[in-house]
Parts: sequence; C-alpha cells; structure tokens
Amino acid sequence: MECAEAQLAELELLLSMFPSEEELEITDQLSVDQLRDYVEVSGSLDSPPPPPPSRPQFLLKHRLHGMEFILSCSYPSDYPKVLPEIAIRCCGLSRAQQTQLQALLSAHLLNTCQGEVCVLAAVDWLKDNLEDFIKTSSPAAAAQQKDPVEEVFFTRLWIYSHHIYNKSKRKNILEWSRELGLSGFSMPGKPGIVCVEGPQTSCEDFWSRVKVLTWKKIMIRHREDIPFDRPGKDEAIVQSIDSLRKFTGFEEAMFDPHGNRGNHMDLGQLYHFLNEKGCCDVFQIYFGIEGK
Repeated sequence: MECAEAQLAELELLLSMFPSEEELEITDQLSVDQLRDYVEVSGSLDSPPPPPPSRPQFLLKHRLHGMEFILSCSYPSDYPKVLPEIAIRCCGLSRAQQTQLQALLSAHLLNTCQGEVCVLAAVDWLKDNLEDFIKTSSPAAAAQQKDPVEEVFFTRLWIYSHHIYNKSKRKNILEWSRELGLSGFSMPGKPGIVCVEGPQTSCEDFWSRVKVLTWKKIMIRHREDIPFDRPGKDEAIVQSIDSLRKFTGFEEAMFDPHGNRGNHMDLGQLYHFLNEKGCCDVFQIYFGIEGK
C-alpha cells in the first residue's frame, strides 16, 4: 500500500509538471486508473487487497542540446523500494552511447535514490550531465556519433477498447493494418482487442488513425519496442522485421461468440490462441488474471 501511494503521488506530480502528451505520454492508462482506484479504496480498509498486477508505463520526452530524448519508464510493483525500469532512447546518440549513458544513470539512482521515488531525479541528472557525457564519451562511441547508424524499431501494440461493434470501424482496422503492412489480429465484441506489429512508424500511424475514431474507451494496454541497427539493404530490413513477427498477416479473430447480443468472446479460446502465438503473458496484462 505504501509503495502504491508513492507511485501514484509521483505520477500525479509528473502529470502536473508535464501536462501535454508531447512531454509525458501514458502508454498504459488502464494501469494508472487501476492504481488510483486501489489507493483510494484500500485507504479505508483495515486489510487492503493485493495491488493490481498491471504496471504503470509512460514516456517522458525532452529536447536537450538539440537532440530529442525519450525516457521510457515502468514501475515494478514494489517501486520505490527498488529502482524503476528506465530506458533512454535518442536517435542522436549511438547505441553504444545510449547504453553507456543508461549505465551511468542507473548507477547514480542506485547511489542516491534507493527507497525514494526518482523519475524526476533521473530527468534532472540527464539535464545536468548530458553535455559533459557527450564530450567525454568513449572514442569508439564518438566515432559512431559522427557516422551514426540509423536505428529501426520493431513495435507490437496491444490495444484495448471497451467494445468494438461498428462494422465501419472493423473494416477500417482490417484495411489500415493491411495498407501499412502490419500483422496481428482484432477481436470484435466486448471488450475489443487489437494487436498490430511491424515497423514502429507504421504502428504509430495505425494508432494515430484508430484513436481519433469515436470510442467509449480505447488505449494502448501494452507495447513492445525492439531496437535493431538498420541493415545495409532494404531486403535485409524486411527480413529482420519479419523474423520478429508472431503473426502471419492480419485477421479478425472470433472465439465462439455468445451472450444476449452475441458480443462476448470465449476468453479461454483467446488465451489458447495467444499461447499458440507465444503471447500468453499479455492475457494477464489485459484481464488481471492468469489464463488457462
């Protein structure tokens, strides 16, 4: 309970300091809502229930010394007793420099912030130390910085909607995913689930189109970003991306629809489908329970 209260307090502070999505993007809004509900309800109980299994995830975006930086943050359930998971992304730095910078940041947080919330401290440390780091980073990293290798991200988005009934929306989801070369599946009904995977730019394009449609509730429930250096030929890029896919093509998946309106899917069959694709862990992320 103490950890949950500290996490929520830090999140609310960050949201007040960085109110726009261009500065702070919550990538898992449902987990934040669950955390807030847990703190509010458990505060009045003598024996609080177990904390929600989902983990708040968000992106902090800053421009420093002419470069765009993204801090990808995730809270373990026992944060701040342990450090958060923070990954640094910056296309202006080489892979070696990003790894080196992240190691220095982790060491600083371990020495100064153990047991305390520290995301804002991570941002401040980056602002204070970036210029010196760039000047003194290893010669090999500096050489890479002069001739940087463009980095490609393979992305998999797990999207959650309160429901997907509308035939036009279902058609859009199918057409846009195929137009953008994305694989995955959509499950209509209540709730509605969409998974798209492929080049990060294509996934972001798909999400930008889908989220502006009229929804009762829609969010990115979970995302996976896998970086790799751009190979020398376009054919090699396609092969690298295809090797990371867990789905072949894009399909609308139905799992024994039932209920008064025929809009509820058999979640056991959904779990079996995800398990076959090597994605069964996402079932608990969606529904808060282990599948079977």
